[in-house]
Formats: sequence, C-alpha cells, structure tokens
Amino acid sequence: MTTPARARLRELLAARQLIVAPGVYDGISAQLARRTGHVAAYLTGAGVAASGFGLPDIGLVTQTEMVERARMAVRALGDVPLLADADTGYGAPINVIRTVREYEDAGVAAIQLEDQAFPKKCGHLPDKELVGADDFARTLGAALEARSDDAMLVIARTDVRGPLGIDEAIARANRYAAEGADILFVEAPQSTEEIERIAAEVRAPLLLNLVIGGLTPEQSAERLQQLGFAVAIHPSAVLAHSALGALTALCQLRGIKPDEFVPTRPEEFFNLVGMAEWFELGEKYRAAPTEQGA
Repeated sequence: MTTPARARLRELLAARQLIVAPGVYDGISAQLARRTGHVAAYLTGAGVAASGFGLPDIGLVTQTEMVERARMAVRALGDVPLLADADTGYGAPINVIRTVREYEDAGVAAIQLEDQAFPKKCGHLPDKELVGADDFARTLGAALEARSDDAMLVIARTDVRGPLGIDEAIARANRYAAEGADILFVEAPQSTEEIERIAAEVRAPLLLNLVIGGLTPEQSAERLQQLGFAVAIHPSAVLAHSALGALTALCQLRGIKPDEFVPTRPEEFFNLVGMAEWFELGEKYRAAPTEQGA
C-alpha cells in the first residue's frame, strides 16, 4: 500500500506541470515549505550536512543520519511529497538495498542516487570521481528491486558532466533511463545550451538542480516548463537565506560587518563549515600511489 504523498507525486508528474521543490533540511524548513503551499520538497544532503552536523557536503554524513532527517521531514510535510538525497547509496549494491528500504520506511516519495565514487562531493565542486556506468547500472538495478512500493520513485543522478563532458552525461542519463530509473538528473550543466540539449536528448522525466552561485545558470520556471522538465530543485534557496540571517545576527552582536563571511559560491559556503580543514585531513592520510595499487 502506497502513501498519499507518493500518490500525489505521481499525480503531479502525470499533470506535466513543472514541480518546484525547495530544499529542506530540518523541522522548521519542512514545516514552512508545507505551510507556504509548496507542492513538493527536496531533502538536500548539503543542507543536512551543514545545518544538522556542521559539516561540508563531502560524504561525511551517514545513511542512518540521513534517514532520520528524512523521517522527520516526512512527518513535518504530511501529504507533501519529499524527494530525498541518498548520495551514492552508502556503499555496494547490498548497502544500497538497505538504504532504499530505510528511506522507503521513512516515507519518502522519491530517493535520489548518484554515480559518484564514495566519498562523494557536492555536485558543484571540482574534482569529482565517478564509478563506471556499468557499476552504477548494477546499483540502480539493486535499488529498483529493493522497493516494496513501486510508487516510491528512484531518481538517477549522473555527475559525469564535470569530468567527462555533456555528451557523456547525456549518454549516461539515457543508459540509466533504459535501466528503469523513474526520473533522470544530469548534475551541473554549465550553460543554457547544455540544459536545452538535455531536454531534447534525454528520453525520460527530467530534474534540474538550481544552486545559488553554482555551475548551472539560473532558469525560470516558465522556461523549464517550456523545455519539458518535470522537476526543478532549489536546494540552497532556503539554506542560503537562513545562513545569511544567522551570520548577520551574529556579526551584529559583535559589532562587525558580515561582508567577509558571506559566501557567493558553494565552495565558500562549505568552507564556513570546515571543508578546507577536512580536505587537509584527507590529504594527510591519502595513500601513496604504490600503496593504492598494492
């Protein structure tokens, strides 16, 4: 038996009207999304990492931590569908199976999985590492079979645009659509022309990620509707304004201006929650090339 929120998401997709989903990450953002009349919401992994744990979006938050956030957001949203970020699925296909089952039990309407290698990075950061298309196809197959309720949709995200270009990104998106993904998500197209190519060449319902200061140029809801996109997520729309409000209040208490702290790009935002320090630790304990191949 499905949930009202999952049934509602199916109805929204069938209506072929663009679904605008603001990013939520805690109880008040989820409650406010519902109370302001939004038809869907997106559980942003970056927002959960930063707001819930003071961490950058570089694969440090665990599956169980994300599941608990998803469960809380579902309760706050009620019948409003939640599309939920699940990063890489948190491991091998057997881990992905458990991830899907846990997210399903939490009540999400859609789960998003991506083809980055673990630990992943925010899609709008450089130097992302990918798994092969065949490897992700196995992950996707495990996720699709793990559902007990087919009304919970599976979103397949490819991050290949940055490392390998738009042609490979479109090819992977079509491959994942053929494998059975319900919604396709090509992360970080870098021009309006690339967005138009994705809309024209990927044969599946499409999701576009619009990040403040990110790699993808801003698009109006009207234009995305014209292009035929199914979903537009805005993961940083609420978070950015909330963080700015907090910075402003904290600086006022100290009698200083917030200008030097205000981020304009995702990298600058994540440095506010320690990304540079975490990267230093990563380099300190990185295995030498001979060790990696041993």
